[in-house]
Amino acid sequence: MSFSLNEIEATAKRAARGAGYPWGLAEEAAKATRWLAAHDLDACAELAGLLTRIDRVSLADLSPDTNGATWVASGGMLCPLAAGAALSDRAAELSDAGFRLQQVARPALLMPFAALIAQQIGRPVTLRWEGGGAVTDGAALDLSGTAPELAPLVEVTPGGEIGSATPIRSRAQPAPEAWATLNRLAHRTYAPATEESRLKGAGAGLSDND
Repeated sequence: MSFSLNEIEATAKRAARGAGYPWGLAEEAAKATRWLAAHDLDACAELAGLLTRIDRVSLADLSPDTNGATWVASGGMLCPLAAGAALSDRAAELSDAGFRLQQVARPALLMPFAALIAQQIGRPVTLRWEGGGAVTDGAALDLSGTAPELAPLVEVTPGGEIGSATPIRSRAQPAPEAWATLNRLAHRTYAPATEESRLKGAGAGLSDND
């Protein structure tokens, strides 16, 4: 089935929250998923793969230690959403030497954050991993090779050139199994109906202000 980017973003946000992310990072996950889908990648499969892998794992174990140029997570596997958010916060510190991220799950999810950094510094940003990489100027994306499920090392550096950019899409057709996984996780965010809520006609969703 085909879904609008708004539908992709909304489902991704609740799925990330259902997997244990705080609402703020769930919003980042949703924006990242939408950006990837808009750039013709199987964004829902990337997010579903990540959330299945880290479901309910402590975010502290997945977040990078940002001291120095090489970032690692205490739990051994680095979350691309937590790492991407940290990279965005430190965009001004991105030198030609770049940052090195170790044991990154689903590195494709770093691409939207690289785009944000490119917009902030006014030049393209390049991601490199074994067997491929990506360059983005904030709007276009040039992807080479394929993004693995787990990258032992991802290098993030300024510069690069856009050669063959991916198409821009306004809708996405996620794989049925990935879409089902996201909806299963999203379902966790819905409060069970009570007699009082039914009488008041309240919706099932949790407030985004939580």
